[in-house]
Amino acid sequence: MTAAMYDLAIIGGGINGVGIARDAAGRGLKVLLVERDDLASHTSSASTKLVHGGLRYLEHYEFNLVRKALKEREVLLRAAPHIIWPMRFVLPVDEGMRPAWLLRLGLFLYDNLGGRDILPRTKNVNLHKDQRGDSLQKRLKKGFAYSDCWVEDARLVALTARDAANRGADIWTRAECVGLDRGPDHWNLQIEHHGKIKAEQAKILVNAAGPWVDPVTAMYDQSSNAAKLRLVKGSHIVVKRKFEGDHSYIFQNRDGRIIFAIPYEGDHTLIGTTDQPWSYDEGPAKISDSEIDYLCEAASEYFEESVNRDDIEWTYSGVRPLFDDHSRTAATVTRDFVFDFDDENGAPVLSIFGGKITTYRVLALQAIRTLSDALDIDGVDWTKEASLPGGDFPADGFDALVDQYAKRWDFLDKFVVQRLVRAYGTDTAAMLDNVRKTADLGQKFGAGLYEIELRWLVDHEFASTAEDTLWRRSKLGLHMTEAEQQAVARWFEGQVPHAKSNLKHS
Repeated sequence: MTAAMYDLAIIGGGINGVGIARDAAGRGLKVLLVERDDLASHTSSASTKLVHGGLRYLEHYEFNLVRKALKEREVLLRAAPHIIWPMRFVLPVDEGMRPAWLLRLGLFLYDNLGGRDILPRTKNVNLHKDQRGDSLQKRLKKGFAYSDCWVEDARLVALTARDAANRGADIWTRAECVGLDRGPDHWNLQIEHHGKIKAEQAKILVNAAGPWVDPVTAMYDQSSNAAKLRLVKGSHIVVKRKFEGDHSYIFQNRDGRIIFAIPYEGDHTLIGTTDQPWSYDEGPAKISDSEIDYLCEAASEYFEESVNRDDIEWTYSGVRPLFDDHSRTAATVTRDFVFDFDDENGAPVLSIFGGKITTYRVLALQAIRTLSDALDIDGVDWTKEASLPGGDFPADGFDALVDQYAKRWDFLDKFVVQRLVRAYGTDTAAMLDNVRKTADLGQKFGAGLYEIELRWLVDHEFASTAEDTLWRRSKLGLHMTEAEQQAVARWFEGQVPHAKSNLKHS
């Protein structure tokens, strides 16, 4: 029996792959996306969790990238106000670093390069009078406060994939492409899915495998010896909370780089990131001792209370698949995306290099426009005004939505309602539709997690293991005991075929 022909087969379930799948499916194209592991299981869940323009990229004259990213901040904020929200960043002026006039010039450009209807502009901050200076060392007298946005990165991937599926895309997780054959007018794919090999066909291949773009290319093109990726590891530490308030900090380092310190999961602070070369023979990306020392020392240069190894409660690392532009250092490699489109040696293939979470929607649109002739479609920007699942409420309407649902389900702790709305937005009402009393929520696991939420994640968000749930679609693992986490793992083993109990985190 001949396999059905897809218009697009996409390899890679990170932010770029799901973004292209969503855009294509919304145009009525027949789309297959395959991901070897879980959605966002690598690079796309290991970011600094920001939708931002990239202030430091101005130093490297990447004005086009910054402009694209700045314009996208509010587009994404409107599309998903439950998982994306505004955040103010305090940038202290420090002697021996970039001078105040240069920082102010950069922030002036930052305020004016892109559209800005919701986010407030930059303000001067007296750190000795403003409470945002209370946790900083006293040598720091002044600084600036500017705006960007926070994003739940892995949830953005899951919701984008869900929207793609709602529009007709086939999304397969735990599905590895083990064979690629390029014909003159279509691709033949061999996909291992749940222990079985499936044969599929597609007119066009999109290689969005992130750090594994080059190995995927080698599956069908043995003559391609020139690697095009620059693999750079970025690591973060999560420590006990170091400051009060809902603002964040951006600190300059002596090596010219910057790090962020961001409120995280209520009672923690997220600090990152690093830039370290990485290679496949290192195995899964993990933070090194030198990276831990670097982040602790860099943050301790600014906080009144030092950051020590004993403060660390979690770490995570990811590999950025940057296009190799032959920059001298990892920090200066372009963060913009680059396409490699080939339709001269057989069926078309589009390979994706680099990219940022902030510009994933633009990347997807440009990918579709690159393929528009081969697909015989137009390149209308339909995603610009389309909300993601659960995001169909005003950007400033989060608190009102929490109050509405807290009254409707008044037997629930408001903290639980707030967490659900922050994760699922208006889909919270669909999840709790038949809940009339606490017992209707099912088994209680801890940290406000109930069985009804697990079933939602399995049925609607492609989750199939405890790790998917506790460390990607949420960070509840930070708030649960080992016994509570293992209870979630046992639930998955009993409810979900092919579930594994390999709860793993750094």
